[in-house]
Amino acid sequence: MSTTARGRRAGYARTRRLPRVVAFGGGHGLAASLSALRRITHRLTAVVTVADDGGSSGRLRRELGVLPPGDLRMALAALCGDDDWGRTWSEVVQHRFTSAGPLHDHAVGNLLIVALWQLLQEPVAGPDWVGPLLDAQGRVLPMAAVPLDIAAEVVGCDPAHPTQVTTVRGQVAVASTSGRVASIALEPANPPACAEAVAAIGEADWVILGPGSWFTSVLPHLLVPDLERAIVASRARRLVTLNLAPQTGETTGFSQANLVEVLAAHAPDLRLDVVLADASAVENVQELRDAVAAVGAELRLADVAAPDGTARHDPLRLAAVFAEILTTADASPEGPEHAPPERHGRIASWR
Repeated sequence: MSTTARGRRAGYARTRRLPRVVAFGGGHGLAASLSALRRITHRLTAVVTVADDGGSSGRLRRELGVLPPGDLRMALAALCGDDDWGRTWSEVVQHRFTSAGPLHDHAVGNLLIVALWQLLQEPVAGPDWVGPLLDAQGRVLPMAAVPLDIAAEVVGCDPAHPTQVTTVRGQVAVASTSGRVASIALEPANPPACAEAVAAIGEADWVILGPGSWFTSVLPHLLVPDLERAIVASRARRLVTLNLAPQTGETTGFSQANLVEVLAAHAPDLRLDVVLADASAVENVQELRDAVAAVGAELRLADVAAPDGTARHDPLRLAAVFAEILTTADASPEGPEHAPPERHGRIASWR
C-alpha cells in the first residue's frame, strides 16, 4: 500500500471506523468503483457477475467449463495499490498475449485464476489466492457458483417490425443489440449464489451497485435469488452509482432516470438510500429527481467524471464523494426511521 493511501485511511480511521462495503458489478464500471473505494477502506468485497461469454473469458468458459474469469481479473487489478508492486502486478494480470496461435488475446490473469480453479476445485479459490499475490486491497468473489447466461427481451431488433419483442441470449449479444432492452432474466433461473458473497452482504455497512453495463453487469446480481434476498434483508445502506452516458446497444437512448426505473422494475422490493450521478451528465435533473424519489432515495449530484471529457469515472473524484457519503452517515442504520420507505407508486414498468 502506498504511503499516501495509508495516510488517507489513517485519517478516516481517526474519525470513524472504516466502513464495510460490498460492491456489485463487472467490467470497467466495477473497476472504476473499486479503484475509488480502495482509497477509502480495505474492508471491501467485490461481487462480480459471471455471465461473460465473449473474448478470452468466453473461450475458457466453453473449453474448460469454468466460470468466466475476466471480470474477476479486472476487479483484482483495480484493487491493486498505487506503489510499484501494485502497478506492476496490475499490468501483469491485465497483460494479453499477442500471437498467431491459441494463446492470442488470453489475459495472464485469466489463465492464472483458471489454473487455481483446476488445482483447488473451489469457485472462490482463484481470486482468493491471486488477491494476496497482488496485495489487492479487498476481496473479490463471483456472484454465483456456476456460469450464467443472460436472456433479454428486446424490442425492435428488426427495423421492419419496431414493436416486435425478440429474446436475445448471451452477454455479448445483449450488450450489442440493435433493439431496446426491456428486461432480462438469468439462465439457469435460480442459480446457487456464492455463499461468501451472501455472508459479506450480511456484515456490510454499505452495498453499492453500479456503474457499469446496466443489463449485463449491474442488474444480474439482483436476479440471483439468494443475493437479492440478502441485499433486501440487509441493514446496510444502499448506494447506486449511475453511468455517465448510454452504452451503445445495451442502453442506447436511456436517460439516468431510465436506469433508476429499470433497476426498480427488476428489483421492486429493493430499498435505495442514495443515488449518485455526475452533475454534468444529467440532461433532465427534475426527471431524475422524480425517479429517485419514487424509490425513496436521496439524489446526490457531484463532479465524478474524468476531466478529459471521456465517459468514464475519475477514481480520485469518485473516492472523494464516496468518502463523504460513506463515512459521514450512520454506517449501521437501526430503528423505525430506517424502515424501507414507501414508494411513490411502485414502478411496474419503466418503458
